[in-house]
Amino acid sequence: MDPPRFTIGAGNHGETAFGAMQATLELGYGPSTVFFTWVGFDEMDEVTGDGHAELLDDGSIDITFYHNGDEAILKAKRDTSSTAC
Repeated sequence: MDPPRFTIGAGNHGETAFGAMQATLELGYGPSTVFFTWVGFDEMDEVTGDGHAELLDDGSIDITFYHNGDEAILKAKRDTSSTAC
């Protein structure tokens, strides 16, 4: 399985994918939080919802998705590896 992906692009738009779910995002911004609505597909079924991504004091990020009363939370921390490519 591919790792979760959360991309913020230009013009208040973004994309996300994790598991079988792929969606486009409409974004709004706060000082340390990005709010979003999303629409996409999960195993070929159309799905929609909303959520937010919050930058935490330790540099990690929590991304929360809401859909029909369900909640999914992704936690990420930047890889600080100094491995040369």
